[in-house]
Formats: sequence, C-alpha cells, structure tokens
Amino acid sequence: MRIFVTGATGFIGSAVVQNLLGAGHQIVGLSRSDAAADALTSVGASVHRGSLEDLDSLRAGASAADGVIHLGFIHDFSRFAENCEIDRHAITALGSALAGSNRPLVVTSGIGLLPQGRIATEDSAPAGQNPRVASEEAARAVAGRGVAVSIVRLPPSVHGDGDHGFVPILITLARDTGVSAYVDGGDNRWTAVHRLDAARLFRLAIEKAEPEAVYHGVAEQGIAFREIAEAIGRRLGLPVVSRTKEQAAAHFGWFAHFAALDVPASSAHTRDALGWRPTQAGLLEDLERPSYFPTPGR
Repeated sequence: MRIFVTGATGFIGSAVVQNLLGAGHQIVGLSRSDAAADALTSVGASVHRGSLEDLDSLRAGASAADGVIHLGFIHDFSRFAENCEIDRHAITALGSALAGSNRPLVVTSGIGLLPQGRIATEDSAPAGQNPRVASEEAARAVAGRGVAVSIVRLPPSVHGDGDHGFVPILITLARDTGVSAYVDGGDNRWTAVHRLDAARLFRLAIEKAEPEAVYHGVAEQGIAFREIAEAIGRRLGLPVVSRTKEQAAAHFGWFAHFAALDVPASSAHTRDALGWRPTQAGLLEDLERPSYFPTPGR
C-alpha cells in the first residue's frame, strides 16, 4: 500500500514509518521542514510538504494514497483547545479526500479521554468535556460520509528511546522540585505501551481496515502512579512524597490533571481482532534504562 502518514517524523510516527516500510509498504510522510524531509528520505520514505493547518496539502496527500495514518498533533498545551480544533479540521480534510472509497483512515486518540476509575474497553465512550474528544468526533463524522475510518487510542505513557512525553515531564519536575511526587495515595492508574508495540498496532489497523473499529494500544492495563513516582525517585536519588489534591496544583502545575488520571483500560478486543501481542519492555522496566536519566549537561 501507498500510505500517507502525518506526524511521520515524531516519536511514535517515526517508529510507525519504520514498521510499515519493513512490511513492504510505500510511505509518504507529511513534512513542514527541511529537517523532517531529510529524516524521511534517509529511511526510504517519500516526502509530501505541508502542515496540519494546510488543509489543501492534507487533501492532496490523502488523495494520492491507498490509506492514511493520522498521527500528527500540535503538542502545545498552552493552546490545547485550539490545537484540538486544528486536529478536527485536519481529520475532516483527510476524510473528504477518502470519502466514498474503501481506502482506510486511521485516527489517533487517547485513553485519557475515557471514564476514570474503572477498566475501560474499546466500546467505552469518551467522558466529560475534554477538548481532545474533537478527534473522535471528527472520525465518526467522516465515517458517516462513507470513510473507512478506525481509531487507535494511546495511553498516557508511550515509552521507549527518544520519549519526550509525560514520563520525561515527571522526571524534569522531580529534578526541579527535589522530590518525586504522586497525588494522595498514588493508587490512580496509568496505562502504557512501548512505541515499537504501538507502531505495529498502527500497521495492523490499516492493513485490517475495519470501518469504525476502535483499538486500544494498551500493553499494560494499569500501573499505579505511585510506582512510577517511586521508580523516578529511586533513579534520581530523591525522596518520594505524596501531595494532596490541593497541593498537587502547586506542585505539578498544568500537569496536575494528568498526574491524577485514573484510566485503566483493556486491550482484549484489540488483541483478538488484530492478533496484536506486545513484546517490548514494560514502562517500569524501561525506566531502569540509562536513556531516561541522562547526566544533566551531557
């Protein structure tokens, strides 16, 4: 297949591209910079210049492809709601180029949107008013126009070499504050998956092309946040402390919401439907590797 990939040079996207190429697919990656274009050509992928806000470029890329994997997202939390709407428009544009065909579109969403405090499944619907739900709303809207769209929900932690997501944020917070903290008893649970396992899931999702399917990229169903804080504290040689919900806002700042997430989730249906079996290291095992704790200044 000729597959158009947005976010193709990102932490997850670069692994997806490598997995797809290894399976014999032809990859065209969206690129808005020369550096990204060079990264794509260096691994054997083709380049399509544009951006998530250039809807014409998205429509053109999708029109020339046999399928699309949409991984791109603007990770600027100071403009989070705005960026979620940009994602909505991007998915709508991609879908408009695929409407009425059997060409698949795989859209990325998050486990963190689901109801908290109980194990969510692929059938669970997003809860609350999180702006990020725009991605799933857009996916369902284009499905109604005849697009073979499926959704892959990713955990709060997609980990592995090159991670610059939530766990590195926690490590930086611990370094800056002198403690590794959790909220209340730290029993709230995060799901996790290694980026290489996630990459294989995206390939299986587009190869299967099951319209309106929802998949969970969950390798670990629920890790107590306290265990993550303890691993970080041990590696940095820092105290591990509890913060009340009132104290969490001051300690974690904008990250307080994520530190308190309790979002255990199952991937049983995903594994059965796609034959997906995670094989990489778990999050706590990964945190024992040197790459997460480089010596500052080096």
